Amino acid sequence: MRGVMALLVGLFLSLPAAAQGPGCGAPEEWLAAPPLRATATGISTGRLSILAVGSASVTGAGTSSPAAGWPARFEALLRERRPDLQLRFVVRGARGSTAADQWRLIEQAMREGPLDLVIWQAGMTEALRGLPMDDMAATIAHGLERLHARGIDAVVMGIQFSRFLRANVDVDPYRDALRVLAAAGDAGFFSRYDIMRAWADAGTVDVERAPAARRTAEVDRLNDCLARALAAFIRDGVEAARR
Repeated sequence: MRGVMALLVGLFLSLPAAAQGPGCGAPEEWLAAPPLRATATGISTGRLSILAVGSASVTGAGTSSPAAGWPARFEALLRERRPDLQLRFVVRGARGSTAADQWRLIEQAMREGPLDLVIWQAGMTEALRGLPMDDMAATIAHGLERLHARGIDAVVMGIQFSRFLRANVDVDPYRDALRVLAAAGDAGFFSRYDIMRAWADAGTVDVERAPAARRTAEVDRLNDCLARALAAFIRDGVEAARR
């Protein structure tokens, strides 16, 4: 058992360098996850299938290349730590996609092959456009229920932090709704907003205050840190499932 735990921990360890601890120094309170049993089982059998779905951020918007987006960085971390793992990593989404659009992509991915974990980056389009929360909530609640019934782990990734966004959009109702939906749907909630705000406050990563010449590099760093924080979050869920 001790050897198994060492492998599980090793899988999701962040890389060294200036990461300031697991998840680029993200507060531990935001890296605590519920048990992710299907993910733990997939790792123990040597085969893991993950779907990352969402809006613009899953495509690497604003980065130097798609390879610098958080899904690509997260996949790279997994492959680097466990090259022996048979990993299937699928990314679906587009700028402006809603929860309904994303759920259709999830359904399509489930038809194409088995999944152990779905990372659902949700709510950003609805918040930006001021779309009805009831429609978003109904779609996500239905989707999480279906995933849970099929034994697929789900992690809901929340809205990103931005001073400009907060000043111009009432994001709090959407943030709160996503948190409640995740809890009700037996899913993990990765609070991207709170983690990014903590980094900005600490000066770890702050895209909005970066000089224009360094803006793309800072977006790349943000996505890398998000991938590392997500890895720490999922590692916690895997360990919780094994305890």
